[in-house]
Amino acid sequence: MINASSDTSAPAVRARRIGVMFDRDQRPEELSSFAAELEKLGAEGGPRVDDLWVVEDLAWAGSVASATLALAATERLRVGIGIAPAPLRNAALLAMELSTLARVFPGRLVAGVGHGAAEWMAQVGAASPTKLALLEETITAVRGLLTGATTSVTGRAVHIDGVTLVHPPAVAPPVVAGVVRPRSLELSGRAADGTVMAEGQGPRAVEAALDAIAKGRAAASPDGPAAHELIIFTHLYVDDDPARVATATAPVVAEYTQWLDVAPEDVFLAAGEAATAAGRIRGLWEAGAATVVLRPVGDDPLGQVRAALAALGALA
Repeated sequence: MINASSDTSAPAVRARRIGVMFDRDQRPEELSSFAAELEKLGAEGGPRVDDLWVVEDLAWAGSVASATLALAATERLRVGIGIAPAPLRNAALLAMELSTLARVFPGRLVAGVGHGAAEWMAQVGAASPTKLALLEETITAVRGLLTGATTSVTGRAVHIDGVTLVHPPAVAPPVVAGVVRPRSLELSGRAADGTVMAEGQGPRAVEAALDAIAKGRAAASPDGPAAHELIIFTHLYVDDDPARVATATAPVVAEYTQWLDVAPEDVFLAAGEAATAAGRIRGLWEAGAATVVLRPVGDDPLGQVRAALAALGALA
């Protein structure tokens, strides 16, 4: 049984937002300055960055600590967590952490929660036999707690008995699901405020995801999420030389060929000449993504983002 208020609706997110990922390989001490510089891009006109996204992968960095650093270093950027693995995060504790950030930085946080990589969860003894139930129950519990409601969840994986946050945020941040497969996408549509799609997926995958999400939304309870934002990550590499593009992106293509179980030519990248990369970003928007989060490849991530923003401005 689940008994939790789900009135976490917020104003509709404007379409065609642009975000940037602080890559997991960048050192944590670089995050604050990276965030501050990112916020300045586009200040003199033209497209600007709306979001900064941080990650939580095993042995790299904790997402809540990273989000705190990014929020404290900026004034405007929305900061996204992409993603906190549900098997590693007690729902009540996660809601407490998110509530603190949402109170101190109102309207600037979006919290991603997902299944977590199966091999990593097994490595730390957190593998779950009820992955779908765990994720849906975690999202439901966290969303309910963030409204300030007294929340009870008696599920297959999550158990919360009459918990109420003492300091809930004035406006609950959106809780979005980082998922890939159709059943998980339906779950996201049913339970979450949005969906985070992983790198390597293009416009056709966006359209298919939206179909699955729509099925979930159709089955949602009347007090479920009022709106749903589709967010997609995509690798970015801007260079006029096709050979350099191929060399720089080869490891990415190899990784996502295996992870997504697709052919190498089907791994989607915003890569190539600036106009080509910008066109591929626009293609994701046109397919239905509200927010495209760029994951720059190489040792000059801000330079890559500058090039993409300039090209997007030229195509506007």
